[in-house]
Order: sequence, then structure tokens, then C-alpha cells
Amino acid sequence: MTTAAILTAAGSGTRLGLPGPKALVELAGVPLVLHAARRLAASGVVASIVVTVPPGRAGGFRALLGGPVRPGLGVPVTVVEGSTSRQASVAAGLAALPSGVDVVLVHDAARALASPDLVRAVESAVRSGHRAVVPGLPVADTIKQVGDPVDGAAPVVATVPRATMRAVQTPQGFDRVLLDAAHAAGADRAADEATAATDDAALVEALGERVWVVPGEEGAMKITTTRDLAVAELLARAETPAVRA
Repeated sequence: MTTAAILTAAGSGTRLGLPGPKALVELAGVPLVLHAARRLAASGVVASIVVTVPPGRAGGFRALLGGPVRPGLGVPVTVVEGSTSRQASVAAGLAALPSGVDVVLVHDAARALASPDLVRAVESAVRSGHRAVVPGLPVADTIKQVGDPVDGAAPVVATVPRATMRAVQTPQGFDRVLLDAAHAAGADRAADEATAATDDAALVEALGERVWVVPGEEGAMKITTTRDLAVAELLARAETPAVRA
């Protein structure tokens, strides 16, 4: 039995002010999706990777990642077209997984600098018996729950104890049977981004199954804005050549 990763790369670069897929934006001269794939492969626990990409863009991604084992990766990569929501794209990735996979890691190309150590930690926690695992960081800000806005201001309903809060990252790890069941049960939500689950752990929670949290890392930040990209550029250039290879 083996571990495989689904790497979601179907997002647009709109908030970065770019016309193409966000996953092809370069960081220290390397596309985000290739950064993420290299780190998954470098973990030593991922035997294969399925990358979900924007419809109509599979050819370009295959040239970058797919086909025979690419130098610098060392594991086979399959490229499949995603769909109308992240949830639907992950479902397409699940359908393309090879047989014999019993643990699935779901990762976002936008978290391109998540380290091989983090990948190993999540995978190890699943292998130890926790069937759904997410990495998370403690929340530094005070968190307020608010109600409906009135004249441009929203009333505070409650102050949420931040000691119990975690900002969740990827890769997220799952027993494959559980993840398949979660996606099947929540399939009616996937057609519209407004109703789709924002992460796979939410689908597992909807089944009433427990999700476990392991420590995340600052480097696994999500690259969404130009500021995020600038910060990630500094982090990437500060890495050792062995990590970037």
C-alpha cells in the first residue's frame, strides 16, 4: 500500500493581477506548482502525484510535470483537468489515483513552500491511525464573531477564545476509503464554489468523523496576493539549494 498526493493547481491568478493560472506564477524562477511537487516528492513518502489543472490547460502542465518521471521529482506525475470548484477538482484527482493507494495527501500549489518535513509529519499521523489529519498554526490575532452588517459596520456577537483556534494549512492527509466516502457524501455541494467545501477536512467533518491537527509551519503560507508572493520570494531565496532542487 502506498501514499499518493493530489496537488490542486486549477486556481486563477486574478488576485495576483495575472491572466493565467496561479500555479504557473514563478517564485525564485520556478513555477509554484513545481515548487510544491518537488517538496512532495522530496518527502520520500509520496509515491505518485496527481495534479489538477484548469480546463483546457492540461497540455502546458504536462509539458512541465507529466509523462515519464521528471528530473528533480523522481515520482510519476499525472495531470488531469479540474472543474468548477476546488472540491470538484479534488474529486477528479481522486478518480485518477492509481490502485493500491491507501493514504491520500491533498495539497495546494498555492502553498508552494510547505516543506518535506511537514509532508512527512502529516503522512505519519495518518499512518499512526488518525484517519484525517490537517496541519495548523495557532492564531495570533483576537478573533471576533460578527453578525449582519448595518450601515457598513458589523456588530460583534462574541469573542472566540483564540487558544482553541488554528489556521489550517495543507497538505491534509486522509485514509483513502474515508476521503472517497466524504467526497461521495458531499458530491451535491461540488458544482458551485459558493456551496463547495473549502477544504477536504470539512467534508470528513460532515460525516461526523474526527479530524486531527498536527503543528503547521509558517513557510506553508498560502500565496494569494502580490504581498504574499513578495514574502514567499524572500523565503524561497533564503532556502538552501538542496531544498530548491
